[in-house]
Amino acid sequence: MILHSVESGTGAPVALLHGLFGQAANFATIQRRLSATHRVIALDLRNHGASGHAPDMSYAAMAGDVVETLRTRDKLPCALVGHSMGGKVAMVAALQAPEAVARLLVSDIAPVRYPPGFRDLARAMAAIPLHPGLTRAQADAALADAAAPGVRAFLLQNLRFGAVPNWRIDLPAITAALPGLEDWSEPAAAPYAGPTLFVAGARSDYIRPEHRAAIRALFPRARFVTVKEAGHWVHADNPSGFAAVLEAYLAAG
Repeated sequence: MILHSVESGTGAPVALLHGLFGQAANFATIQRRLSATHRVIALDLRNHGASGHAPDMSYAAMAGDVVETLRTRDKLPCALVGHSMGGKVAMVAALQAPEAVARLLVSDIAPVRYPPGFRDLARAMAAIPLHPGLTRAQADAALADAAAPGVRAFLLQNLRFGAVPNWRIDLPAITAALPGLEDWSEPAAAPYAGPTLFVAGARSDYIRPEHRAAIRALFPRARFVTVKEAGHWVHADNPSGFAAVLEAYLAAG
C-alpha cells in the first residue's frame, strides 16, 4: 500500500512513523525543525490518517507499506524514526529491508509483548454515538471515563464532525488488530547491523532494563537515551528535548 505522506525540507531523507491512533501531523513540530537540514517525510500508517484501509495490520504488512512508499518516492535509504507502534513498524522494516534503512531511531517501545493497554480506549471510541450534530464537547464527554483530557484530545483528532460524523481511522480494523499490535514476532531475518538509538521518556516504563538483552539481540549497535520531562509520547511531552536528541543522532553520520 502506498501511504499518504507529508514532505518538507531538503537534504538527506528522514521518515517519521506515528503511534497507534496517531497520524503524520503528530510530528508537525519535529518536522518543521528538522526540515532546515533534512528532507522529512511524515507518513500516515495504514488505517490511520489519510492512508488507505485494510484488514491486515501485521507489523510485516505495515513495514512493507513504509518501504514501498519510500521507494516509490525515491527516498531510500533513509533514516527511519518510529514512535510506539510506529517504532515496532520501524524495527521490522529495518530487519526486513536493512538496505533501506540508513539508521534507526525507536521512540519509547521495545521488541517485546506488552499487556493490553488500548482496548478500553478502542471500546470507548466505538461507543460514541455518531449522531448528526455531534459536537466535540459531547464526544469528549463520552470518553471522560476512559481517558485523561490530553489523551481524549489526541483520540478525537481522528473524528470528523459535521452532518454525518465519522471516524477517519478504520476503528474496527484497528480494534481487531490490537492483540497482534501488543505482541511482537521477530521476523525471520538477521539482526539489523546499522546504527540504532532507543529513546525513552523519563516518566515512561515502556523501555525497561530487562528489555535490553532482547533489543541488543536484534540491534547489536543499539544505544539508549532518556529524555527528561517526558512520558510515553516523548516528542509531544518534550518536543525540544526529543528534537535535540534526534538532530544530534542524525548529525553523527
